[in-house]
Amino acid sequence: MGFGAGPGMTGIQLAFGTYEDALRMVGTVSEPRTAGSAVTAARIQMFAALVRDANPSYWDAEFAAATWGGLLAPPALLMSWLIPPPWLPTGEPRVTAIALRVPLPGTTFVNAANEAEFLLPIVDGDLLTVVEEVVSVSPEKRTRLGVGHFVETLDTFTRQDGAVVARNRNTLFRFTPEPAS
Repeated sequence: MGFGAGPGMTGIQLAFGTYEDALRMVGTVSEPRTAGSAVTAARIQMFAALVRDANPSYWDAEFAAATWGGLLAPPALLMSWLIPPPWLPTGEPRVTAIALRVPLPGTTFVNAANEAEFLLPIVDGDLLTVVEEVVSVSPEKRTRLGVGHFVETLDTFTRQDGAVVARNRNTLFRFTPEPAS
């Protein structure tokens, strides 16, 4: 099994191997990874501004504190809080998502499905940690995109007090594109 970058995906490392190699990763759980910074009002409000969402949970600190305990993080930002920066001054390598570390023959990937469950509000000041798990890898499938495998992962997000705040089930399709006809 080896690592490499897929076409047009600078900095993203894919693990290469066989379907049997991939099956051995089912049930693998990552080490906990904590965000480099806490959830912030600035990012909450920048996102809300970009999508023009006037929900007072994102803008009105008094309302949000009374309702949620602080400015509420929009659900669409869940995965973004733990995306590692492309570079760190310490020289630490970028952590690759567990789904991309599953060794398969496909040269690229596309997200196929995503389902998030929010158990507690995520608010300004929360520091999130994620643990990733490989749930399943499908046998080879042929789609209009190409031949590949569906990889399902489950991410469990906790905040600084250890409480589970969200679970995110994600499925990506790892494949080799069909040649252009």
